[in-house]
Amino acid sequence: MNRKTIETCRSFLKDTIRQAVNFSETDQNRHIPPPPVQKPYAPDAKRIDLPRVETLREIGPVDLRTAIARRKSCRTYSDAPLSLEELSFLLWATQGVKLKLDAGHALRTVPSAGCRHAFETYLAVIRVSGLEKGMYRYLPLEHQLLFEFSEENLEQRIKRAALGQSFAGEAAVTFIWAVIPYRMEWRYGLAGHKVIALDAGHVCQNLYLACEAFGAGTCAIAAYDQAAMDSLLGVDGKEEFTIYLAPVGRKP
Repeated sequence: MNRKTIETCRSFLKDTIRQAVNFSETDQNRHIPPPPVQKPYAPDAKRIDLPRVETLREIGPVDLRTAIARRKSCRTYSDAPLSLEELSFLLWATQGVKLKLDAGHALRTVPSAGCRHAFETYLAVIRVSGLEKGMYRYLPLEHQLLFEFSEENLEQRIKRAALGQSFAGEAAVTFIWAVIPYRMEWRYGLAGHKVIALDAGHVCQNLYLACEAFGAGTCAIAAYDQAAMDSLLGVDGKEEFTIYLAPVGRKP
């Protein structure tokens, strides 16, 4: 490997960029309003209410120590579907809103640098009771699902976009997180990109632990065809693009 290239790529892991950023020139400090907490949607779009977390009955109590001890990547899933209650719990655990502070800030179930929460959650639903197979987007403020589109060969599209990793299309549902970088850049400028990657790890770890509450498994995926995955989500690949994904299914 070329040494200069290695050093350039490793610099992303450091925080030296912060010394070069003039934070007085960030959009936050220029008093430009923050970007919204979630992407807008058409008023007549098809939305599905999710069971409220406080009403869930199917999710069993699992203490934190047990969940951490059991946590491991799972790449093999049974054919059993997830329930809508279980999916609701996973979405709440990974991006649920506890309190909306203003148009651009909300407290969630996961930490985020500067309370910026730069992600949108998309779902490739294959086997979830009460939902037709297709692509959805989570609306954390309303705790609803926004229906995007249906497609018969969705499993194959996911597999291809995941570079042939077959389990990505064999799960009951695949979580796909896209990032809107400006949400973080608004506050931190060029220093925002490293913390976006850190925030993605917080989100996926919550998914791992939440799966243990009802016998599901997941496996984080960071290797994928960027253009194919962005095309699947219908995002532009510039102002919004895929950053991480994780299939979820019942353990066999």
